Amino acid sequence: MASQGKGIAPKRKSKRQRRQKIIVFIMIIAMLLSTITAGLALFAF
Repeated sequence: MASQGKGIAPKRKSKRQRRQKIIVFIMIIAMLLSTITAGLALFAF
């Protein structure tokens, strides 16, 4: 996996972009979950 070249084929580039989008999506979800849990904790206490 680490031996992948940078931009050898356009297909790989699109795949990489999709992977980045998924990572960003997961990060946003994690942030939302953390904020929601923090809000619940504030409400609980």
